[in-house]
Order: sequence, then structure tokens, then C-alpha cells
Amino acid sequence: MKFQWSLLFGLLFAIIIALFAIYNVDTVPVNYVFGTTQWPLILVILGSALLGALLSGSVAIYRSFILSRKVKHLEKDLEKKDATINVLRNEVVAYKEKPVEFFEEPITVKDENSTI
Repeated sequence: MKFQWSLLFGLLFAIIIALFAIYNVDTVPVNYVFGTTQWPLILVILGSALLGALLSGSVAIYRSFILSRKVKHLEKDLEKKDATINVLRNEVVAYKEKPVEFFEEPITVKDENSTI
């Protein structure tokens, strides 16, 4: 549904730009570093819109690439931590199943009040 709304707003924006460009067909000077040329205003508007779309699209692709790399890194960390948790759980189970060993000699507690 979100994609459909994005597509609808994109089409609406494109129609508005096209209508605006159709009503502005006069020639305008375009200043470059090396000179000036006359272009129809419709081409300047559509060219600017196209360059803006390309720039924002490339930024979105770059951010998507960075986020996918971050997700892969976090998934690897999660796998390592899951493996560590499984090892520790197995150790706990092994300690619970291990029989209790008793000491051979009795444990004596020295009393602080005694003079022995």
C-alpha cells in the first residue's frame, strides 16, 4: 500500500511539473562556464527535474546499500552470539547432569574464638 501511495504522489508530481513546463515555452538564456545558450524553458525545467530525480535516486540507492551492509554485519554478530549462547547452555546442562562429587576429607571450620 505504501508503494502505491508513493507511485500516486510521484505521478501527481510529474503531471504538475509537465503542466508547469507546457505553460513556460519561452526561450531563456542558460549560462555555462564557457558561454551562454538559448534553450526553451520547458527543457530547462524538465532537465532540472530529471537531474534532481537522478540525484535523489542515487542517494537513496547509496543509503540502501549502506543499510544492507549494516544488516549483514549485524546478522553475523547475531549468529556469533547465538552460537556462544548455545555453547553456554550446553555447559549449564552438562554441569546439571554431572553428579555431585564429595570431598574425601571432612571440611573443618576454624573458629575465631578458639585458641588452638
